[in-house]
Amino acid sequence: MPRIARALVDNCCYHLINRGNGRLQIYHKEGDYRAFIDLLLQARGKYGVRLRAWCLMPNHFHLVVQPTEAGLLNKWVQWLMTTHVRRYHKHYGSSGHVWQGRYKSFIVQDDEHLLTVTRYIEGNPVRALLAPTVGQWPWSSYQGRIAATDELRPDPLPIALPEDWAAFVGTPLTDAEIEKVRNSVNRQTPLGHESWLEEMCMKLGLESTVRRRGWQKGRKRKE
Repeated sequence: MPRIARALVDNCCYHLINRGNGRLQIYHKEGDYRAFIDLLLQARGKYGVRLRAWCLMPNHFHLVVQPTEAGLLNKWVQWLMTTHVRRYHKHYGSSGHVWQGRYKSFIVQDDEHLLTVTRYIEGNPVRALLAPTVGQWPWSSYQGRIAATDELRPDPLPIALPEDWAAFVGTPLTDAEIEKVRNSVNRQTPLGHESWLEEMCMKLGLESTVRRRGWQKGRKRKE
């Protein structure tokens, strides 16, 4: 199956995800989580990329980033992944692939859809039964938002947050909201309102990401 082309648009927000090679665990102890978050905080600003949100899970991560120049996003991710892998191998005396390779990404409209994605990311540990509340998982931007210093906080989202962010993130997403985000993860489909989605897909040549799989053009649907 051919790879989906990268959607490159300047100054748009992207949801990025990558998993351990073979879905193996990446973060084995607290120090592994802390080291990766330190790298994320070092990486922000490199190549003009803002770090809007993150969540580290045992074998994968979620990020929301916003590059001023989309063409530099790959360089930013390459720096992050390469630096992490070098440190990982040095620490564990290992070799070979750590990450599965090509990360997944999709553009998010900077309105309530961006809030939904951020809520999806920071609420991931609760859905995965790794923590009873979002505040009890230390490896996400939720904790960073209440950090004492600016150095530990994510870059502010380009839209206003709900007044009670804790209650907003702590409210479970609906099944439809979860399905919509996961569809964008799996198919790398832009996430936004229908008119914005159509415009982005036409502009970026991503029409195939919104077509139903297994359907051929012109084929009549059976009721």
